[in-house]
Amino acid sequence: MKKVGLSACITVHNEEDRLEKCLDKLGFAQEIIVALDRCTDSSEDIALKYGATIISGSWDTEGDRRNDAISKCNEEWVLEIDADEHVSPELASEIMEVISANKFDWHEIPVDNYIGDRLVRHGWGAYFGKAAYPGLFRNGVKKWGRQRVHPELTWTGSKGPMLNGRVEHFVDRNISDMIRRLDSYTSARARDMREQNEQGSYLQNIRRIFSRFIKCYIGRKGYKEGGYGLLIALLAALYPIISYIKARNEDS
Repeated sequence: MKKVGLSACITVHNEEDRLEKCLDKLGFAQEIIVALDRCTDSSEDIALKYGATIISGSWDTEGDRRNDAISKCNEEWVLEIDADEHVSPELASEIMEVISANKFDWHEIPVDNYIGDRLVRHGWGAYFGKAAYPGLFRNGVKKWGRQRVHPELTWTGSKGPMLNGRVEHFVDRNISDMIRRLDSYTSARARDMREQNEQGSYLQNIRRIFSRFIKCYIGRKGYKEGGYGLLIALLAALYPIISYIKARNEDS
């Protein structure tokens, strides 16, 4: 098979407690790019230990931060991953096999989400957790929008089949972590809504409570996860209305 290069791309903000385990599983990539966003911990030292190319800066939006990191990648293919995610040896082998002879330009990677040590596979979505993401792509075909949270994506290439291997995503340490993440996401979303003047109406966001709950709990089978599935559906349902109320009543 043709030898094709891969860049692994990570953006971090004070991730010293997670970054090393992530980087330790990326030895199959020809290049590792780590963007350090206002880091004050030992994330840089950890990244340098693994031979990563470092980008240091201060970004106001998630989309800009990710775009700048991707722009520094030199290989033909890019694997975008977060510091709280791990690539298994099986997935690493699949990635290298896929990119070695490929007529497509990007692929989604399924995700196994963990809350603490508990694998929670069902119910994710509606802007509160990901069941899969477009993480493997040819350099230059993917561009993030300028939003602070859940930035939009623009593509210039063709989508290939979803990979079989799964990224392990240690998304939350516990339930309190889930609630803190909802607070952070809704604050960032509220700022985007104000700047882009896309708040919608009170009634529209009330309706989304029911549609998003049904999507996560029924459509994405959150009911299979017991209390965790119910909580994921509730938090996903509340995301739009909390963002809306913050956008209308808070300045930052």
